[in-house]
Amino acid sequence: MGTEWKITNDRPIYLQLTEQIVQRIVSGQYPPASKLPSVRELAVEAGVNPNTMQRAFAELEREGLVTTNRTAGRIVTEDVAMIENIRGQLAAQKIEEFLEGMELLGFTGFQAAKLLTQYAKLHPALEGQTEEQLLPASGEASLAKGEGAL
Repeated sequence: MGTEWKITNDRPIYLQLTEQIVQRIVSGQYPPASKLPSVRELAVEAGVNPNTMQRAFAELEREGLVTTNRTAGRIVTEDVAMIENIRGQLAAQKIEEFLEGMELLGFTGFQAAKLLTQYAKLHPALEGQTEEQLLPASGEASLAKGEGAL
């Protein structure tokens, strides 16, 4: 698949698998209403025991991101709003981690934001985009203010 599995020894494996599947869902790798690969397929791909992958799927079902259909297997939720909400929460967490790290380096939030904007203008992946394209749209402004965070 597109993304490699990253498993470390510092936390339970099923939680790491859950987080990585959520990331694949919110990034669109597993789109809403799409069929997920089987437990066995993903377990082999991730190099984990199928029971561990099953536990990760059980957690995703509990959260409502995945449902089990006896004839079609496991399906990603059709609830795009739920997926977008989780995506916003994950983005807010990443921003908070970034700002905390920059604060440890002696930067204010404003200075960190300014540096990030300058970096974004120079980053090859963003080459050719205007400043308006780099700044959040009005609908995304609530994320920049930390709304929708956990």
